[in-house]
Amino acid sequence: MNHVAKRTVTRLARNYRSQPLRPSLWRCSSTFADREWSTPLAKTLAEAIKVESPTTGSISIAAFMRQVLTSPEGGYYTTRSGGTEVFGKKGDFITSPEITQVFGELVGIWTVAEWIAQGRKRTGIELMEVGPGKGTLMDDILRTIGNFKSFSSAIEAIYLVEASPALREIQKQLLCGDAPMEETEIGHKSISKHIGKPVIWVEDIRLLPHSEDKTPFIFAHEFFDALPIHAFQSVAPSPEQQPKEINTPTGPIKLDQPQKPATTPQWRELMVSLNPKAVVDNIKDEPEFKLTLAKASTPSSLVIPEISDRYKALKSLPGSTIEVSPESRIYAAEFARRIGGSSQTKVAPTTPGSRASSAVPMMPLKRKPSGAALIMDYGTSDTIPVNSLRGIKQHQKVPPLSSPGQVDVSADVDFTALAEAAIDASKGVEVHGPVEQGDFLLSLGIAERAEQLLKNIKDEERRKNLESGWKRLVDKGGNGMGKIYKVLAIIPENDGKRRPVGLGGGISL
Repeated sequence: MNHVAKRTVTRLARNYRSQPLRPSLWRCSSTFADREWSTPLAKTLAEAIKVESPTTGSISIAAFMRQVLTSPEGGYYTTRSGGTEVFGKKGDFITSPEITQVFGELVGIWTVAEWIAQGRKRTGIELMEVGPGKGTLMDDILRTIGNFKSFSSAIEAIYLVEASPALREIQKQLLCGDAPMEETEIGHKSISKHIGKPVIWVEDIRLLPHSEDKTPFIFAHEFFDALPIHAFQSVAPSPEQQPKEINTPTGPIKLDQPQKPATTPQWRELMVSLNPKAVVDNIKDEPEFKLTLAKASTPSSLVIPEISDRYKALKSLPGSTIEVSPESRIYAAEFARRIGGSSQTKVAPTTPGSRASSAVPMMPLKRKPSGAALIMDYGTSDTIPVNSLRGIKQHQKVPPLSSPGQVDVSADVDFTALAEAAIDASKGVEVHGPVEQGDFLLSLGIAERAEQLLKNIKDEERRKNLESGWKRLVDKGGNGMGKIYKVLAIIPENDGKRRPVGLGGGISL
């Protein structure tokens, strides 16, 4: 990968994440000002976009997703009432752990099997989950591994990366019961009711300490699909002179040397704009926001599609579209570095007169890479996602740009991009998968475990729910989740000699 491009992508992603949208200073038309918006957040977004302003006429899909999902002023995950309106039958969607306890139990078994395969380390085990939802998956994992005393006694702490205070409270009640929660320097802390170990919450995985001696087992279930994406389309070269300025999150920037007319296809970013028919003409039932193609290059369109040869190969084909999630690559790289150490170096300051700078590791390779990451989500196995942005409300698909803050917005995960990012970040890891969820769960014994549970259930309704639930997880047709959902694992590098359980490997005793 081009490291200059990668550093720029990382900086762009972090800058976009940390900056709230700035409302335009332009005055609104009376129609705009008096309009009854679908949600309070819709008005905030509209004020930031302003259809009549030539310099703030649109925002990226990534900026839109970030606001509608995690804005402190009306974000879907951060401000919904207690989180209970999000997950489960009474919410907008239901996840695999919510369908049946067997899912989380098998993830727990997978973790124990991977620990055994890596030599049964007796200390320094860390469990980490990003985007833990209601805490159901981690609760089932902890309940399961509590039966393996050698493993559970080696666990030092459970870390949950959660930005929503409402969801954090739900997770605490499920995982810790009546145990008190206290604030810490990096977040919050309580005690697991299952294994008696600390449960620590942070808002960003980068707040967690790095250590060569720790063995992290990291879980990401339906996490990456909610991370912001950028979308680009290749356009044929234009004979017209390119603009003298480009738009950025903080306003327009003039180019010292305006671009010459393009002679080859160029990437243009798909942006979220206001729909004049709705916000100016006030036509009933018209959507407030729409996707438009940027008329000129943006910082993202100049840099992000350059980070992978997969994207570059499509640039020469006008009309090609791609979806890219820089933040997803950052997280995958972070997982890899915690497991295998860093492959990157930084240049140490030089003293006057020195002939060369010395390169020192940013994060040294671990003496012995250890741990694993299990990524479970829906998306493409080996192709680049296109046109996958979707909205879900009350278990039904709805337009993803509608009712900002009240609709779950997500996109397909590019598993190949995650693998690229992980391998590039650390020479101490290798990646296996993705495999289809149905194959993964069947190889771990979901049918056998379900049969075992059914023997002890007398209530016919509960039997029916368990039977239909586990079959839905592995079914590859209709409404089944066995094919579209995938599983990818990051494990310590071993020259491909050992494949993890469920991804082509067996259990090592």
